[in-house]
Amino acid sequence: MEEQVILKTPLYEKHIQHGGKIVPFAGYYLPVQYPAGVIAEHKAVREGVGLFDVSHMGEVAFEGRDALANLQNLLCNDFASLAIGRVRYSPMLNPQGGVVDDVLVYRLGEESYWMVVNAANRHKDVAHILAHRFGEVTITDVSDQYCQLALQGPKAEAVLGALLPAQSIPQRYYSFVPEADVAGVRCLVSRTGYTGEDGFELYAQAQDAGDLFDALLKAGAAYGLQLCGLGSRDTLRMEAAMPLYGHEMDESVSPLETGLGHFVKLDKPDFIGKAALLAAGEPKRARVGLTITGRGIAREHYPVLREQQQVGITTSGTFIPTLDAPVAMALVETSCQALGTKLFVDIRGKAVEAEVVPLPFYSRKK
Repeated sequence: MEEQVILKTPLYEKHIQHGGKIVPFAGYYLPVQYPAGVIAEHKAVREGVGLFDVSHMGEVAFEGRDALANLQNLLCNDFASLAIGRVRYSPMLNPQGGVVDDVLVYRLGEESYWMVVNAANRHKDVAHILAHRFGEVTITDVSDQYCQLALQGPKAEAVLGALLPAQSIPQRYYSFVPEADVAGVRCLVSRTGYTGEDGFELYAQAQDAGDLFDALLKAGAAYGLQLCGLGSRDTLRMEAAMPLYGHEMDESVSPLETGLGHFVKLDKPDFIGKAALLAAGEPKRARVGLTITGRGIAREHYPVLREQQQVGITTSGTFIPTLDAPVAMALVETSCQALGTKLFVDIRGKAVEAEVVPLPFYSRKK
């Protein structure tokens, strides 16, 4: 069997230099945490500002007269109204209605778009996209040309403000400035993130990654900026109930089952997977939040029980710092989705009490 080659992001040496604990993830060597630890990193993003290397994410460029038509066919959300300078989220489905990936689409120009894909799915996604390509469109995997840094937390804008004039900082959530000069590095600056906090994602040429990293680190020093790894990225997204591909969704789970129905526009013209979703009718499973009221921490793929019968499975689970409690997300039969429903999670052979609670577990508005 061919041995998998694990890649390094352009910032690998920076992670080593700053004491990052490196692990393989999605085909890349990435820091799982820094010396301060996961809880300190998590707290920094909730209360101050944190910096993540997310250069493992992939970018696919769509250019040409039929770029939009291709996106409309590939994705179940509707992009006809997406304005230049705005970003929109969507699942990408297979013909059976399962999720190939969940992606962000950036509209760069009249006939120019970027699709940002999950690292582990990059090559699968590109093959899927090219297999369904039609018309006048050029589709290019440009992932290796770019680095991506995520600056997240309530003080993220202040850090950027030390490096950029106000007009170069996107003001609306899910909007972006295509060209900003960040300490001499040309960046696309996007008001997006995966933490449940305000923040930004900055895209730059791969060769400029180190300079951008250093500039953000220096500007962030006055605001207590904390370098963050995969561990806090996961606890933050769990608190915000943000689905993770391979956990809350995959090719066997439809977006309607995992709580992403808002991003499925069944009233738009045909898209891949639409017929399967319509044929399946009302979903028989639903994604729910669970607090573990007994003793134990539920991880992914633990059976969820009601009256000793399995009614679902956990998709993600951990101890979340802000609520100081163990929680999980699960796919369960729709008869078990009502808030307050008492369930059990089989944690290594022991039935541990749990209760269905509202999602997200945490939001700044709450």
